[in-house]
Amino acid sequence: MPIGLVALAVGAFGIGLTEFVIMGLLPEVARDFAVAEATAGWLISGYALAVVVGALVLTAATTHLPRKRVLLGLLILFVAGNVLTALADAYALAMIGRILAALSHGAFFGIGSVVAAGLVAPERKGGAIALMFTGLTAANVLGVPFGTFLGQQLGWRATFWAISAIGVIAFAGIAALVPADRSVTDRVSLRGELSAFRSTQVWLSLLVTVLAYGGMFGAFTYIAYTLTEVSGFATGDVPWLLVLFGAGLVVGNWLGGRLADRSIDATLIGFIAALAVILALFALLAGSGAATIVALFLMGGFGFGTVPGLQSRIMGYAGQAPTLASGANIGAFNVGNALGAWAGGVGISAGLGYTSPIWIGAAITAIALVVMIAAAASAARRIPAASETPVSGATGTIAVAR
Repeated sequence: MPIGLVALAVGAFGIGLTEFVIMGLLPEVARDFAVAEATAGWLISGYALAVVVGALVLTAATTHLPRKRVLLGLLILFVAGNVLTALADAYALAMIGRILAALSHGAFFGIGSVVAAGLVAPERKGGAIALMFTGLTAANVLGVPFGTFLGQQLGWRATFWAISAIGVIAFAGIAALVPADRSVTDRVSLRGELSAFRSTQVWLSLLVTVLAYGGMFGAFTYIAYTLTEVSGFATGDVPWLLVLFGAGLVVGNWLGGRLADRSIDATLIGFIAALAVILALFALLAGSGAATIVALFLMGGFGFGTVPGLQSRIMGYAGQAPTLASGANIGAFNVGNALGAWAGGVGISAGLGYTSPIWIGAAITAIALVVMIAAAASAARRIPAASETPVSGATGTIAVAR
């Protein structure tokens, strides 16, 4: 694999860390700003919604610019947002910092996925995207537990200073290791990119992304409360329990990327179905420490194992206009993130307890499974026509319906 993929993975690591670490630090942040748990949860939902805006608006606004230059600019915005969060002396300022950092998130992953896929041969695109997203999984295995521990020991602001430093390292790595756009053919027009959204399968893929990711985050957003208030673990155990979740992400990301190179739709149906079952069992058995440990690993594995397939699927059906569609899918991941965080907060605020977000997540995931099965069936029934563009590569051969 090209060394430039490592630089992209470092950027993904920093961005993944700033997205996920707040979940382990939510009780500390809520106490510091003297707000309720559900209010603190808006630092997650607000971030996720800002990702959607950045994924669409910034990606669309920069389609005519060299992709490497755009990635570097996005990292500058990312660092600025995290510095503001670290300095915030009020909840509103922390939210503004989160939003600034989030604006870079969707566009970075959307454009970065296209850049990663372009660094390898067509039949290795799924693996290249998975390698870039390995930075995101590493953020959960190493970054989130360490960041949570650092925040518990030195204050949650110290974690965001560390994230800012990672952003600077990622900037230097991409500047040095990612090749510049090879020619003007690497640049695209906004009109051409918008053509991807004529595909019904692109819209169905976006909906599956929202629901599948929303299901997992419905369970995960308030996981610190579930672990301490339901499963009986001590607060100090939370960082190390998150290692299990992160380990599941790594395994799921790797396996999902490998299987997606063989059959995207079959992989997605299998992983989403397994995730729905795991979430339901987790909700039933959350009072057991041993069951919780197993459920955390499997939830991460089956939940994140869908990411390479979902990203590859939408890029395949987008045909020759993958950049904005890729960014839109990153936005869809974060609409799901916001949906899950909001729905879980509703369950807690309604007095349904700290297992209610897991039940809600299982229900959302079940809906995702129904939509995915329908999308796969629709794609299988469609007979390739002259107006369809076959896209071959790591995703397999996909008839792109226009």
